[in-house]
Amino acid sequence: MPHVLELTDWTCEAIYQLLDRALAIEAGKDIPNMPIFAANLFFEPSTRTRFSFEVAEKKLGMHVLNFASDVSSTKKGETLYDTLKTLESIGVKMAVIRHPQEGYYHDLKDRLSMSIINGGDGTGHHPTQTLIDLFTIYQEFGRFEGLTVAMIGDIRHSRVARSNIQTLRKMGARVILSGPPEWQEDSLATDYVSIDEAIQTADVVNLLRIQTERHAEAGRWTKEHYHKAYGLTEKRAQLMKPKAIIMHPGPFNRGVEISDALVEAKPSRIFQQVHNGVPIRMAVLEWALTTEKAVMS
Repeated sequence: MPHVLELTDWTCEAIYQLLDRALAIEAGKDIPNMPIFAANLFFEPSTRTRFSFEVAEKKLGMHVLNFASDVSSTKKGETLYDTLKTLESIGVKMAVIRHPQEGYYHDLKDRLSMSIINGGDGTGHHPTQTLIDLFTIYQEFGRFEGLTVAMIGDIRHSRVARSNIQTLRKMGARVILSGPPEWQEDSLATDYVSIDEAIQTADVVNLLRIQTERHAEAGRWTKEHYHKAYGLTEKRAQLMKPKAIIMHPGPFNRGVEISDALVEAKPSRIFQQVHNGVPIRMAVLEWALTTEKAVMS
């Protein structure tokens, strides 16, 4: 069965097909019944991704097993492969995995017959969140070509940033970045600009959380200092284009990367992104179960 691990090898055509399928699912068209066993294995905290997948699975008629790492045999030294092989042996056909190790799936993908869906790997990739972000932009603008997307914040430690930048550029959007110099990631080879230029220029202002759990030390930023220097304040929001939208993959921190007053303001699509997680993940799960040949390594 095919895996969904990264978006680097997906063609633009395949991405558009999945986005269009999510639109059809959102409209209630041709929802399949897939009564297989699916397991959710989250080795890092999650609210949106974990519950979004569970709702998507149940809407597709799947039997859902939620894995708790703190009471599993992984506490006794069992490897991730052996855990998955055990689940596979009792009939689990699909596993959604979030893991702190970047690229954890490289040693698994060719050794298992079950389908692996990457729910986020360290600072590596988060394919379904990227698809959610693309879907939200697609709903709003109907295209990617000619759009400018600003990603602002902790770029270096964000798997969302890495996945989004690579995929948006493939789809024809211009991506600009802004954030503290110590959290820049030069390997992404894109444009860094000032925070005000990013907000003035962008059609989509996509804010990123400070990934404190991935920092060796707290650094120089207090919440107030960061908000003033790199947050979307109410004053900065006045610089936005009239039809520009605000996005954030979550979890967001009010008064840090975004003003409390802007979270549910008219330009905000933050909770729309959360809503979009279900049809996108339904489309991804359906694709993984019905596609014979993967378009992703």
